[in-house]
Amino acid sequence: MTDATDSTRDWRDTVFLPKTDFPMKAGLAAKEPAILERWAKIGLYQKLREARAGRETFLLHDGPPYANGDIHMGHAMNKILKDIVVRSQTLLGKDAPYVPGWDCHGLPIEWKVEETYRAKKLNKDEVDPVAFRAECRAYAEKWVAVQRGQFERLGVMGDWATPYLTMNYQSEAIIAGELLKFAESGQLYRGAKPVMWSPVEKTALAEAEVEYEDVVSTQIDVAFEIAEAPNAPELVGAHAVIWTTTPWTIPVNQALAYGPEVEYTAVRAAGRVLLFAGDLLVESMGRYGRALSPWLSEGEGWTIVWTGKGSDLAGAVARHPMRHLGGFFAKPRPFLPGDFVTTDAGTGLVHMSPDHGEDDFLLCKAHGIDPVFAVDGAGMYRADWLWLGGQGSVINKKFVASDGPICTDLRAAGALLAASDDFAHSYPHSWRSKAKIIFRATPQWFIPMDTPSPSLRMRGEGRGEGLSIVRRTHPSPRPSPLKGRGRRMVPPSAALPSMRSRPPAGCPSARSTASARWSKAAPIG
Repeated sequence: MTDATDSTRDWRDTVFLPKTDFPMKAGLAAKEPAILERWAKIGLYQKLREARAGRETFLLHDGPPYANGDIHMGHAMNKILKDIVVRSQTLLGKDAPYVPGWDCHGLPIEWKVEETYRAKKLNKDEVDPVAFRAECRAYAEKWVAVQRGQFERLGVMGDWATPYLTMNYQSEAIIAGELLKFAESGQLYRGAKPVMWSPVEKTALAEAEVEYEDVVSTQIDVAFEIAEAPNAPELVGAHAVIWTTTPWTIPVNQALAYGPEVEYTAVRAAGRVLLFAGDLLVESMGRYGRALSPWLSEGEGWTIVWTGKGSDLAGAVARHPMRHLGGFFAKPRPFLPGDFVTTDAGTGLVHMSPDHGEDDFLLCKAHGIDPVFAVDGAGMYRADWLWLGGQGSVINKKFVASDGPICTDLRAAGALLAASDDFAHSYPHSWRSKAKIIFRATPQWFIPMDTPSPSLRMRGEGRGEGLSIVRRTHPSPRPSPLKGRGRRMVPPSAALPSMRSRPPAGCPSARSTASARWSKAAPIG
């Protein structure tokens, strides 16, 4: 027997392992490109199409990425998972083509081109729009080529030679043609829609482009004199008090909202009668103590002269604090019933500016009050606006501060009851510029969703059929966030069917006119 401690013994012949041509190291960095090169050389994707011709078709509708930079892990996960789906369907015997695509338009690409302008100290608004679009197109073409190579390197199989690009002239022509079909059928009309707007980027933003940050804002209480109150005549001459953290919306106010079931109280204090929700009496008077008289903050010196429900305010009319300017400001401000009005904070009365809040817009629209578009894309009041015309920006902290021009004018008019720069809350910002955004109504084109198109009308289908399709294909849709209003954010709560049944119209120009310098073709403005 051989001594087990014999160090000269070669034990390899006692280990029985299978023989293989696989190398000891994978060497994927060198191996994978060779595999991809072989697939391209033999035309594997085309061979699969030929082999599966005539079979059951499986189409994966790929949401295209933006052509605005190198791919990241999110891109990789997205494309690899889709590649697994397509390949598995192919293995099941189906014809599963994959046509990749890119979104070549919009703010992500505009912003990158504008960054080069900022580096050169150039003003994008002074650049010829045609030249700007040419630069955006060239930028998108560059990154389509880069990303295509990166996706192919991941091993994703598809028709990379002829991808779908939104900036292809044929694609743009199809978009324009389809839109004109709606115009020819009389289904395209001009209207307005409140959107989240970035004054810095001068464009509308989608929910995914918005992030919330804690800020400290100016809060003000403003008195509106009541001129008419058919159901409570004793309130004529009293002042309805509103509270807001967006002082810049006061110059665009058009109405006041009350809660029909809210209990309201009018008190006489320092020679004035003030109206607000009874539950907020002590809290509100505490804020007004310094403005009216020092002893008011101690809860003394006021007398209740009227109590009633919000429904008693139906038909009432108030005057704007700056009515002496005439024109827009001389018009009466009606009291409107709003189911969104609560007594959680403020005064229980909400000033309405249909230009700058979704609740405001919808309530005013229901009562025939339209936006006036007083604030432009840069956040400045229109030059012809009677109050603060040509001034701003409305996101400038000094402009809206308690000692800024808005509060100064309201104070001079005797309408400012309280103002302080100390209200801490969460506020939406653009994730690109990190600047505050605003809610702003902009002119848009709409297609009614409750009227069937000509092709659907011929088949006797319309909105109801669309809803049934939604329910069949998406039985349990995930919640989708709703837009918030300037003074209150609305949490995610609405699902796809309710969203589909609620809006009266689709908005094909939401981004086309908001970001018109480099957007998908829409022959409307």
